[in-house]
Amino acid sequence: MSRLARHVLIVALTLVPLGAQAQSPPNLTALTGLAPVAALPNAPEGQAALDANLKVTGDIQSGALRQPLLLAFPEQQKLALRDCFITDGNATQLADGLGSKLAAAYQEKAQYKDPKTFTSISQSVADFIGYTNNIAKSDSNAGKYFFANATTNGKTPVSEAATAILTAKGGVTDVFGKAYGRPAGSQGADSFGNSRPFQTEPHLIAYRGADYFGRPSHSLDWLRGPNQNLFDSPSYPSGHTTYGYTEAVVLAILVPDRYQQMIARAAEYGNNRIVVGAHYAMDVIGGRATALHAVAHLLANDPAYVGQTRENPAVLNGMSHGATKEIVITDYPAALQAARADLAAALSGACGDTVAACAAADTGRFKDPAANEALYNATQTYGLPVVHRNTADTKDDVGTLAPEAGHLLTAAFPALTLAEANAILTETQGPGGGFLDDGSGFGVYARLNLYAAGGRAAALAATRAKTGAEGASPTMRTR
Repeated sequence: MSRLARHVLIVALTLVPLGAQAQSPPNLTALTGLAPVAALPNAPEGQAALDANLKVTGDIQSGALRQPLLLAFPEQQKLALRDCFITDGNATQLADGLGSKLAAAYQEKAQYKDPKTFTSISQSVADFIGYTNNIAKSDSNAGKYFFANATTNGKTPVSEAATAILTAKGGVTDVFGKAYGRPAGSQGADSFGNSRPFQTEPHLIAYRGADYFGRPSHSLDWLRGPNQNLFDSPSYPSGHTTYGYTEAVVLAILVPDRYQQMIARAAEYGNNRIVVGAHYAMDVIGGRATALHAVAHLLANDPAYVGQTRENPAVLNGMSHGATKEIVITDYPAALQAARADLAAALSGACGDTVAACAAADTGRFKDPAANEALYNATQTYGLPVVHRNTADTKDDVGTLAPEAGHLLTAAFPALTLAEANAILTETQGPGGGFLDDGSGFGVYARLNLYAAGGRAAALAATRAKTGAEGASPTMRTR
């Protein structure tokens, strides 16, 4: 048996609906971290944040809020429509963050031929993406009905352990529905709770464009159906955003030369869920934190996250998206190294030069670092007000609260120590006191600024490679 085969086991599986499964220990950890949203009605600060959430969401969706987008707003709307489809099997729609030359090389091999059929770079890359996506998706999916009506699937009550999460926070279900005049089951509301913006906003901009496959489409097709019916699909957290950040971070780690650009693509993808009318700003922030938390624990080889039996749709050579297989990764860093080697070989072979040289040859929308940074910064907090005063004017000590977070940098830039990576994450983190930043380890992930941290880490790694100076300071500025 090969080295990789010892770590990645694949057998046939019959699909089991995820929503019907009981919450796993990682799910409960994520639910605990996401739960501060359920307590927002309990204090004036929380109520103000809920009000701001609705307003900023509506202003982004209508274009009234002039965000520093990488495209003109009408073009961003069209991209948001294309981004409604999820290429979770191979991450190919996110690969434009790799730059014009590398993206072409990636997307030549990793394609969705139609909504159900796709190909991948290699089996190792497919396995790595598939397992990672399903771990993060499980945490995100667990939150949907939990925060809507305290069930696993809309009907089955959650466990006592899960119920205790809401009780401990003094939280309530259906926070968005109740706050925005669409309580569960009322006219025009989600039957289960947490109605989405297209159900609660006083105005909705609907528009036409092409879908991911270039076919004529309409934004309402992806809100009310037939392409995707979200009418009775609870809003919080954003599963699309969880996918976008999860697989964008995977590509960032696999291709460190494009780390910051891939983080910018993740931010754009999450923001597009607001543009199309499917999610609130809070949903996007929650989805981002969920993704980063899960990926960090995988990179740390946390026993609760590796060795799990997961459904993997990422299979090769045109197998149907519905013909899933089962994947188990027991050594995540080993699977990462195998995927990185195969991807590097595929990309360099397709683009005709080294990965680094091809990464630098970018004429696409991510070619301007200042524009990428502005976009990312606009999505860090979405301008939502402070909820937790105790963390508002302090920096979360990442090394103490979430020490595994540093792997989000060291996996891409191994010249750094974990302590140095966590120091960089601490120094570059975004504003404090947000609705999830309650002092918990999970709350740290809502504040991480991987765009700034990735630039700092890349600069330090480059300096070490050039000078061999082991004592270079982790506080070095990117520019």
